[in-house]
Amino acid sequence: MINRRNFLKKAALAGTSALAVPSLLSARGRQDENTRALLDEEPLIVPTAAGIPITGTFLDEISHDIPHQNWGRKEWDADFRYMRSIGIDTVILIRSGYRKFITYPSAYLLKKGCYMPSVDLVELFLSLADKYGMTFYFGLYDSGKYWDTGDMAYEVEDNRYVIEEVWARYGKKHKSFGGWYISGEISGANKKAIPAFRDLGRQCKEVSDGLPTFISPWIDGKKAVSAATDAVSAQQHEADWNEIFDGIHEVVDACAFQDGHIDYDELDAFFEVNKKLADRYGMKCWTNAESFDRDMPIKFLPIKFDKLRLKLEAARRAGYDKAITFEFSHFMSPQSAYLQAGHLLDRYKEYFNMR
Repeated sequence: MINRRNFLKKAALAGTSALAVPSLLSARGRQDENTRALLDEEPLIVPTAAGIPITGTFLDEISHDIPHQNWGRKEWDADFRYMRSIGIDTVILIRSGYRKFITYPSAYLLKKGCYMPSVDLVELFLSLADKYGMTFYFGLYDSGKYWDTGDMAYEVEDNRYVIEEVWARYGKKHKSFGGWYISGEISGANKKAIPAFRDLGRQCKEVSDGLPTFISPWIDGKKAVSAATDAVSAQQHEADWNEIFDGIHEVVDACAFQDGHIDYDELDAFFEVNKKLADRYGMKCWTNAESFDRDMPIKFLPIKFDKLRLKLEAARRAGYDKAITFEFSHFMSPQSAYLQAGHLLDRYKEYFNMR
């Protein structure tokens, strides 16, 4: 039974609690303000935005050595929106097919034994590039025979049909179709690829009334060869690529060297050579700023932010024209299968003062 004395005691306690709640809320509010103030403070102790920003990315949906994320239209639409929000204006299909897996229902490649894809990814990517005001580069077909034999002639033969087919199917339909990526990856040691690059670049330009083409080779640095003693010097790199650029510059408009095969204290020396050669032959000098980490025992995880920063800053010092990355969706996207990717994007946005 509740008597008068117990009732008054409970009422007094309730009143005290009621008075305490605003006080607690006020203290919590001050704490939240202090936390926000700390978060608003500049967290970096290096100059911000000193590197060249990433404005392009490969789309790697026919993968060789990273896992598929099995995205549909909804996920790809969201990813294009994330890309656009940080200033990415160029998307590059890294390859339209690899061995028997292909990105679109190619009549020619299906007759050669390739598998029918469940979705026309070329149409999907072009429609999203149209929607978000991006330029789309079509990556050529990779039969895999080059990797088996070292001979690029097979790629010329297959792509003779693929280039014609793709331009007729998509080229005039989509305003975003803006260029071609010659997907064969070589180093300076493979000068035998010069005729193939020349043939492929010429055909791409002839069929599309001169749309630009580009390549993304690697450097035979210490992370690309079996031992550091075999690593190419900057001087040899210059001699090799002077010969290659001399043979392809009339039909290849830009070169985006992969930046992950050399060490961070070698970046300036090699980047200066790349820019000098590109200027000599009237080509655009891009960097393929790899957003995955080549220094880890696991292949491949999102890169440590400082490593990416060092590479972008070196590209800025060398006066590069553009930075693209391999690649946003796996290694920088908030919806990537890798949790670290979204954190890398956060650090990138902090560095470039994006809110």
